[in-house]
Amino acid sequence: MAKIIRFISADGQIYWGVADHPQFKIALPVIGSIFESFDVTDEPIEVKKLLPPVLPPNILGIGLNYKRHGDETGIKTPDMPVMFMKATGSIIGPDDPIILPRVGPDQVDYEAELAVVIRKKAKNVSADDAMDYILGYTCANDISARDWQIRKQKSQWVRAKSFDTFCPLGPCLVTTDEIPEPHRLSIQSEINGRILQDSNTSDMIFDVPTIVSDLSQSTTLFPGTVILTGTPHGVGFTRIPPVYLKAGDVVSIQIENIGKLTNPVVLEE
Repeated sequence: MAKIIRFISADGQIYWGVADHPQFKIALPVIGSIFESFDVTDEPIEVKKLLPPVLPPNILGIGLNYKRHGDETGIKTPDMPVMFMKATGSIIGPDDPIILPRVGPDQVDYEAELAVVIRKKAKNVSADDAMDYILGYTCANDISARDWQIRKQKSQWVRAKSFDTFCPLGPCLVTTDEIPEPHRLSIQSEINGRILQDSNTSDMIFDVPTIVSDLSQSTTLFPGTVILTGTPHGVGFTRIPPVYLKAGDVVSIQIENIGKLTNPVVLEE
């Protein structure tokens, strides 16, 4: 199909649309549900602001899913996908600010991730059938407050990853026919133009069908569910010295064939 965006038009209306322009300045609105069937109109609309491409009912994350990231953390490779969740209120779109919380502004980390978007209800699906349940992919930044993750919450991850603004998504959703092989994509993160993560989804331990199938055994995956498939090596807390986000930074996540998701960083007032 195409690159799908969700956006605000010049007259303040919210649309889903199809856009091929590199900066997503113009889109063709769609009629119908992107999760079922839709038609693309032939009248272009000016895009005033990009929004998160989906508003999911759930955000499920997979931890320690890249071999070299596991090595840098010193944690043993898991035998099965390790799931955590993020609050849906953490979602923001392209160019929206990542807010460093007053209760923990000093150890906020970045994580470049390939995000999977579920197309139809999935429960107890097999790995062989899992791709039929996927609508497409987008870029995600799994922002994490490491002091809350490691110390304050006793290694329980959810709260550390669920602060407001801690889940940037975008800039678009690319349907599976545009990316038939999601395990050969370059993936990067950069802060202020400095590349800090530079890897490939081929380093994943568990591939996308395995993840979808595994999660569906315990949790019904409803349309729009977002699955974060893990981050590669190069995260901030493993560096010497550590690199954490600070006010004034601009952080970007870029994935091959999807695009670049960029957000400024500010301190909570």
